[in-house]
Amino acid sequence: MDSLLFLCARRVAAQRPLPALPADLYHVLFQAAFLDGRPLVLHDLVATWPFPVLNMQRLVGHRELLRDHPSQDCVEAVIQAVVAQLRRELEEPGCDFSLRVLDMTGLSDSVAGRTTTGLSVWCSTKALAKACVEVAAVATATPQSPGVDVHAHLFVDRRSYRILRDALQTGAASSLHLKCREFKAVDISASEIVTLLESLDPSCLRRVELCFNNLGLTGLSVILPHLSRFPELRSLKVRYSNVDVRHLMPKSAMRIRSVARQLGMLPSLRELNLGSSQLSGNLPWNWPSAPSFPLTSLESLELGYCFLVPADLTFLSQSIHAPALKMLDLSFNNILRGLLEPLQLLLEETSASLLYLDLSHCHVADSHLAALLPTLLRCSRLRFLGLYGNSLSTAAIKDLLQKTLELPDLHLVVYPVPEDCYKPDQQESGWDFVVDKELLAATTVEISQILENSGRTDIVWTYNPCVHGVLDYFSL
Repeated sequence: MDSLLFLCARRVAAQRPLPALPADLYHVLFQAAFLDGRPLVLHDLVATWPFPVLNMQRLVGHRELLRDHPSQDCVEAVIQAVVAQLRRELEEPGCDFSLRVLDMTGLSDSVAGRTTTGLSVWCSTKALAKACVEVAAVATATPQSPGVDVHAHLFVDRRSYRILRDALQTGAASSLHLKCREFKAVDISASEIVTLLESLDPSCLRRVELCFNNLGLTGLSVILPHLSRFPELRSLKVRYSNVDVRHLMPKSAMRIRSVARQLGMLPSLRELNLGSSQLSGNLPWNWPSAPSFPLTSLESLELGYCFLVPADLTFLSQSIHAPALKMLDLSFNNILRGLLEPLQLLLEETSASLLYLDLSHCHVADSHLAALLPTLLRCSRLRFLGLYGNSLSTAAIKDLLQKTLELPDLHLVVYPVPEDCYKPDQQESGWDFVVDKELLAATTVEISQILENSGRTDIVWTYNPCVHGVLDYFSL
């Protein structure tokens, strides 16, 4: 329920021009105007902002409050208000404004490309880039102002590459200083990625995501040396980038050793995602001549759809990373390829720290789950378990439920539709299997009843992987 102060703020924000305001009302008025979709009012508030910092995520509130509220026009209004302030400072020396930092981070889900409000990170990146170029054009003929630092997540693809490149390269002349916290590049070349990375402030970047860029091992080896200039880089995700090292030629073997050395030069790295890279026995750091990778232990490792073989998991279980891992994603790797025993060893080593485990689509059957259960129960801090897309029976799922009730922190389990909840259905092309909705509903009720009777209604058990977003246990 809204507070009386917030309800009053909504009434005030509904009128324009705004009356004279005391400084302590700006924050609640900003929130009310943003949630009610009033870009002109937001522009006026930012134009007279009485504080040195404007942190939009803190002002707007929790993301779940934003789902039904428009935001693109509101965010662009805030940007344009800052541009107007900088133009006045450049054109009218002596103008005294308080605002010096605009923090736009936290409005998006990491660098996923779209916020929960429907505002694409691409749109906000483009708006910021245009603003930088606009302010730089004014600054060429006027004295430089103190400027405003804008902390943001940047999303770049072929549509936004040129304007972002121009904005970053004119940064020295612009009094609007882009400070990139998270950088995501999609479908651009390695050389274009390098051009942008070279223009980013090295003190700010925490996360880099590169996907669908067709980099291959060659492109990755070109990019990695340029990441060493970012001392605070914590997370690197390289997904769907055509990295295939299954059949190494001598030249490729040398290159992967180089990649291992370059990864070892990222001392703050805590999260690595190599999803959909075809590794198969050639994890980039699994080389005797390579330095320990990285220099400190990883906390989050995602190797989904990487064609892993037993040697990969065995190496990980013996590495310095296993005892520190909080998040482990091995989805879409086939446990039938001899992965069961090395997976047990790996889980033993991670049991004291592991919070998140995803084994979705790993061909896990009842017998595999029974073998893994004793080790899973040692993961006393486990919060999430993903088993979607595996062939498990109702009996095996209920057994898992009963035994994992002892895990105090377990919050979410995504299980597969039990294989005995399918029924045959004859199609024109032959027999197929469809979900028996009555059987599935009965199983769902039974699971809920077990949770209620055990007093563990705090745990969510669901067969729908789309209902709950990915839980991110990697904290920056």
